[in-house]
Amino acid sequence: MAKEKDRIKKHVNIVNRRASFEFQFLDKYTAGVMLKGTEIKSVREGKVNMQDGYCVFQNGELWLHNTHISTYTEGTHYNHEPMRARKLLLNKRELKKLEKGAEEQGVTIIPTRFFVSDRGFAKVEIALARGKKLYDKRQDIKEKDVKREMDRSGY
Repeated sequence: MAKEKDRIKKHVNIVNRRASFEFQFLDKYTAGVMLKGTEIKSVREGKVNMQDGYCVFQNGELWLHNTHISTYTEGTHYNHEPMRARKLLLNKRELKKLEKGAEEQGVTIIPTRFFVSDRGFAKVEIALARGKKLYDKRQDIKEKDVKREMDRSGY
């Protein structure tokens, strides 16, 4: 019993670090996710990989694609498909705003963070994002280095 409780994390907060390096965030939203029973158990264990994830509109609904939620180890033949598309839950107003923004050239919707809310619901933070150019990435690296040097020197 003690091992099982250690396996389940209290606060699940899985961040897509690569997204902030590859994309410039224009707007962020928090969306609920429709999951199956074994999926939420795997999320609570922290077994989510959303590095290549993206969101697509299909029939006026927003779907999360290419996000890998590992199969639940204790699951039987009812276990879920790890790479299946998952529906995101947002208000109509937010969906319209996202759809209008995603129609722009070079703009996409990507997941930035996967977490479990205080009430126990799985949530995804998604961002309307524009891909960065190589010189933008270099500029970000330069700013981080300058900030690190300032912190080291005590300013």
